Amino acid sequence: MPLKAPEANVTNSHFERLAQADFPPFEPGSVWLVGAGPGGPGLLTLLAYSALGRADVIVHDALVSPEILALAPDHIQRIHAGKRGGKPSPKQADITISLIDLARQGKRVLRLKGGDPFMFGRGGEEAGELARAGIPFRIVPGISAGLGGLAYAGLPVTHRDANHTVLFLTGHDETGTVPSAVDWSAVARAAPVIVMFMAVKHLPVIAARLLESGREPDETLIIVAHAASPEQSVIETGLGQAGAMTGLPTPAIVVLGPVARYRKSLDWYVGQARRHVFG
Repeated sequence: MPLKAPEANVTNSHFERLAQADFPPFEPGSVWLVGAGPGGPGLLTLLAYSALGRADVIVHDALVSPEILALAPDHIQRIHAGKRGGKPSPKQADITISLIDLARQGKRVLRLKGGDPFMFGRGGEEAGELARAGIPFRIVPGISAGLGGLAYAGLPVTHRDANHTVLFLTGHDETGTVPSAVDWSAVARAAPVIVMFMAVKHLPVIAARLLESGREPDETLIIVAHAASPEQSVIETGLGQAGAMTGLPTPAIVVLGPVARYRKSLDWYVGQARRHVFG
């Protein structure tokens, strides 16, 4: 189906070229695992945007915004499969079974996930089950919140004057608790900058373990909530004060380290209405 231009000032010829682009076929009976990016619809990849117009059914996470879902034609079925901490959520096994069943019905199944499906998005698990079931699939990478979300807060993940390494970690495991297999002492020493996904719930515990492992209490820690959306907010504190913080907004991405100092000069996003500093 032809794609519809989201803005009136986009020329018809430009959008006709997009609609006629040589995208790979979205075959019946297949599943596309697609990253929706960190928030705003403009951060979708062109292939993700094309898939929204060609799917028969969209199985989407809670982090996929209504604005992104609205880009799909009205006749396309939407199935909510989001998991949010502390709220009733579908089990991962049930989601995967649904993907397989829908594909076996001959549908074009778009599994739409916030950020990137392979960056703490369980895309690897879902792809593995699809492969074992003999279901054809395609991975469409998205902009990770750990990169794009921080960029919207004026936070470069790397800067040659601050760090040459960065470490990404998740703040909880499959049981919902702080990952027990993480070597926190090694994490604390591994990189100047640590980017934490799904870490707000256990931030006091994580902060305590990083402090015990040698990170300094006056290191700047920044929490970016609802990244790349009009509701984006940024909270800045010291690692030593993080344990006392409560009621933090989610979803959020957390970053610790020296790149925080660039925020004052790189804080470009006009939609960022709320800024808070603690400690």
